[in-house]
Amino acid sequence: MIEIICVIFVSFFLLNWSVSLFSLTLATFLGLMQLNMNFSSTLNNIFYNTTFSSILVFLSCLLCLLSLMCTPEEKGSWGYMLCLTSLSFVLVLAFSSCNLLMFYIFFEVSLIPTLVLIIGWGYQPERLQAGTYMMLYTVGASLPLLIIILWHCSNMNTSETFILHLVSPMFNGLASLVLYLAFLVKLPMYGTHLWLPKAHVEAPLAGSMILAGILLKLGGYGIMQVIYCFNLGLDKYSALIVCLSMWGGFLATLMCLRQVDVKSLVAYSSVGHMSIVATGLLLDSFWGVTSAIVTMVAHGFSSSAMFCLAYFSYKKSNTRNLPYMKGMLQVYPVLSMFWFVFCCINMACPPTLNLMGEMMIIGTLWNWNFWLVFCMGLMVFFGASYNMYLYSSVNHGAFSSYFLSGMPLKSYSMVGLMAHFLPLMLILKSSLFISFDLLVL
Repeated sequence: MIEIICVIFVSFFLLNWSVSLFSLTLATFLGLMQLNMNFSSTLNNIFYNTTFSSILVFLSCLLCLLSLMCTPEEKGSWGYMLCLTSLSFVLVLAFSSCNLLMFYIFFEVSLIPTLVLIIGWGYQPERLQAGTYMMLYTVGASLPLLIIILWHCSNMNTSETFILHLVSPMFNGLASLVLYLAFLVKLPMYGTHLWLPKAHVEAPLAGSMILAGILLKLGGYGIMQVIYCFNLGLDKYSALIVCLSMWGGFLATLMCLRQVDVKSLVAYSSVGHMSIVATGLLLDSFWGVTSAIVTMVAHGFSSSAMFCLAYFSYKKSNTRNLPYMKGMLQVYPVLSMFWFVFCCINMACPPTLNLMGEMMIIGTLWNWNFWLVFCMGLMVFFGASYNMYLYSSVNHGAFSSYFLSGMPLKSYSMVGLMAHFLPLMLILKSSLFISFDLLVL
């Protein structure tokens, strides 16, 4: 883990396009090597590795690399490269920190480069409002968490996650709601999600890819951290959050059917997928936690690829409005093929990781409350509906006069989309996720 941090840190002093690509590529390969590990290890009481943290570090490095590679028009912007490099650096530190207070600091610091990306490279004047919404929601919800962390760590005389797990009493009641709140906003759970569609619609490609692919996973990872450090269990408040999350996920999938902006549709689909993550983590069972982890990793790649496709289609048609994007199949059949593949992946078709995550959460819900299985079934049905609606709206129909014909798909676009697709076949290596080490953060 230290090698990855050092490689990314060196690129701060050489803000060059080629150097940034090389350093992020090297960091990605180092992160891939970490996936061979099937045990926990602590390094200098500052950083630690687990199977899950290694997966998220690899995800962070790869998506930051792909977001840089898919936007070559920003090649001369050193500020753009600084934002992406600093964001990848902070995310690696957050996912590998074994100190609860340091994790909170990196959790909050990750907002700064994201805000700069949205405001500096956004498309519309409304990007200022989107940045304000994001900061107010996330910072406002996390301040009570900071107070509890400082109070608890001062009482326990430590902020190390391993020691806190051993010496902390079991937290229950309203305190658990406060601990969960900051991360439920970050996921986000339906009801605290209003900042997400605004941020996605106004963000540039790199901002949308990293926000959907990595930053939302900080919410799930944070829930796992507080459950471990504060010894939280399944109480009536957690059960209430589970019910609200599942019902909110169903409403989010219905909202997808009403969207006309491609990025807004993908953003609401993220809310639906993250409701599965919150449910799996809070039910506090082996299958539930594993399904949440699998769903997080699968959503990280699939949602990032969907935003890539939305961006490439926007560059060809000069619009993100679904009624004006018809006929992609006639002009760019290769891009239509990728739309078909990733819409199928997003609706959890076999043999992808998304299917594995949804099947495991159904088994968990069956053991806990049968009526939530019915709600999950509705989510799956309408999830397939909005993905078919998205694919048919973009690719079928009469040829739109807005398309810029004669502009072939660039090679970096093909490489970026294929790099999103290959990790989604990790269902063939499911032992990477089903590991005892995943529950021992």
